[in-house]
Amino acid sequence: MSSPISLAALEPVLKRILVDTVQMFRPGPQVLNEDTGVYEPGPDVIVWEGLGAVFAAGGPGMMMSLAGQAYQDDTRNRYQLLTRLDVPVASRDDRVRVTVASVDQGLLNRVWRVLDLSQAQTLAIVRTTWMDEVTQSTQAAQSGPTPPF
Repeated sequence: MSSPISLAALEPVLKRILVDTVQMFRPGPQVLNEDTGVYEPGPDVIVWEGLGAVFAAGGPGMMMSLAGQAYQDDTRNRYQLLTRLDVPVASRDDRVRVTVASVDQGLLNRVWRVLDLSQAQTLAIVRTTWMDEVTQSTQAAQSGPTPPF
């Protein structure tokens, strides 16, 4: 019988891969603006923040649009988030943003939507979370607002 992989032995590898600071969050509950009488988005609820890595996962997906269709069938910009195994499992529709990019500054303040629960598996070294980018422009990425669902 073999012993399980020691994650401590993989620490030097993880330090070379998980080099960006990543924030996983959920949109906060709406708040009533008493001046206007209108509900507005509340502050984001941070689920987790720490080291991670974001990778493009094969480029834009196939688009299937039919006349009158209210939504796109397939995600356009698939990405993967890699985190340590002790990071909370992301839930569908959680949001992710990179707050500190160690190499590619183009990652900063872009926002991704989690497509499904983070993967969990027996032979895991890192946790993989599939995402779809929701940032609509580089101006939005620079200013940092959270795009709507």
